[in-house]
Parts: sequence; C-alpha cells; structure tokens
Amino acid sequence: MTGVICGTGSCVPVHTLDNHDIAKLVDTSDEWIRERTGVVRRHIIEKETTVSMAAEAGKRALEDARIGADEVDMILVSTISSDVVLPCAACEVQRLLGAENAVGFDLNAACSGFVFAYQTAQAYIASGMCRTVLLVGSESLSNLTDWQDRGTCILFGDGAGAAVVRAVEGRSYKIAAHSDGGKGEALTCKSRFVKDWKKIPEKDTYMKMDGRAVFQFAVKRVTEVIGEILRKNEMEIEEIDYFILHQANRRIVEAVAKRLKIEIDRFPMNLQEYGNTSSASIPILLDELKRKGSLKNGQKILMAGFGAGLSWGACITDWVSDAKE
Repeated sequence: MTGVICGTGSCVPVHTLDNHDIAKLVDTSDEWIRERTGVVRRHIIEKETTVSMAAEAGKRALEDARIGADEVDMILVSTISSDVVLPCAACEVQRLLGAENAVGFDLNAACSGFVFAYQTAQAYIASGMCRTVLLVGSESLSNLTDWQDRGTCILFGDGAGAAVVRAVEGRSYKIAAHSDGGKGEALTCKSRFVKDWKKIPEKDTYMKMDGRAVFQFAVKRVTEVIGEILRKNEMEIEEIDYFILHQANRRIVEAVAKRLKIEIDRFPMNLQEYGNTSSASIPILLDELKRKGSLKNGQKILMAGFGAGLSWGACITDWVSDAKE
C-alpha cells in the first residue's frame, strides 16, 4: 500500500502586513524586499492561533476529501510555533475536529516539516498501521519574529495548510531526507520555556538567521536532493509535472530551477502573498493549486523542504483526483 493525497485545505489570518507596513518598522522599502525575496505581503495572526488555524485547515481538507473525522487514523501536526505545549497541537486538533479514532502527535522539523510529516505518514501506511492520515503544517511565526530585525521580519508570515493522505494500491516512491546539525547555527531560536529564561538575551528567543549561509545551503542541497530522489526512483526530470518547494525566497526557487535547467513555470510560487510560513508553505501552495484546477489526475509532483536543523528532504507523489473508496 501507498498513500496519496486525496484532500487539501488551508487557513490564513485575515490581517496582512505589506512591504510598506514593514518599512514603517525597519529601514527598508517595498522595492528592496521584492527584489531580494519576492515577498509582497504576509498574513499575521490577531485572534487566530496555531491550533485554531490547524484545525480549520484540517476541517477543510477532510471536507475536500469527503472523509469524516471518524475515519482518520492519525493526525500529524508539523509546527515550531504552537500556542500549546501540553497537550500537543495534534491532540487539540483531534478534539476540535472530533476525530476520536485518531492518534495525534506533533513533529518539529521547521521548514522541512511537512515533507518529513508526509514521509512519516507513508511509513505508517506502508506498515499497515494506518489507512488515513491527516497532515497539517501550521505556524504563527509572527510570535517568533523580531520586528526590529530587517533581515528576518521581511520574510515570515503565519498560516496553516493540511492534506489528507489515504492508503491505495499503487506505486510506492522512495524518499530522501537529511540533517546536518553541525551547521544548525545558521538558523536558530532559543526557547523561553527554560529555567531562568530571563537570563537569556531577549533577541535570542526570536528567530536569528545567517541569510547568506541559508541561501547557499538551500540552493546546493535542494538541487542535490532533487537529483537524489529522481535517481532513487529511476525517474527523469521530464517526468515531474510540478516541483513544489518550500516557499522561503523567490531567489532560492529560481536558482534551483536554473541549476537543474528546468523552466520556472514548473515551480509554482505563492510566497509573494504569504511570505515564508515554514511547515505550512507547501500544503498552502498545494491547496491553492488544487482549488485553481492546476493539478490533474496522474500528474507527478515532487515536494522538497529545507530549513533549520539544518535539514532537507524530498518526496514524490502521484496526484489522484479522487482517492475516496
């Protein structure tokens, strides 16, 4: 058995900050941000929370899949910015959805999170332990952003995306996943939930990033991992219809496409509207593409995530328009 995505959903905050709003906070401009990142605006929570967005995105994904909450065997929530520690976000989502038959747990892999969660779901499905898994990437990165740091506050936004992965008979694709903790200092954020946390410099409890190091890492490793997963599955680049990359920076996506000599229109992007939403970026983009009718039955999609850890990975899936049994 293998798992295929049979439903998608997303939820983003109503409130937005465009680049002109950011320019009122730090020394920057709309032109400067667009040129270096491709971001135009980002959605920022007000009343919403990581859990509330996750639950709403999950609800919409189940509705799209025409699957009842009682049919879900597992809920995986990928997040680095949950508003709850105990119970975990996944258990809160289970409660809000009424998915009483599902086991739930959280996964923390930052911007690689949704890809790693998808890989985890495939393992559970292949083993026969689960048939229907709800995957959610949900982030409130505005809570972890230093709004006086020009290098990071221009990038990040909030939101949630979800996908229902259901067991079917079909091809099982090999995956690729890597971590390099030795280079983790390129992107960090210290917890406030430690003894004597007030002794930690406040700025260390917000995301800190070496932009140049992260850019170089992303372009190199994403290019490599796409080649790796194609080789593992004995496939050619031409067989992939869409390359769905984590939406970190337009320049990164364009650089990867250029290195692989692939036309940029096979790399959909929506970061201009949402910024970098970490583990939520891939499922939000998938949901938008599905709702627009861009995804067709039988297409092959390669998803690649990369980010803090440092970590990176990729997976391939066949798009199935209706996997409901």
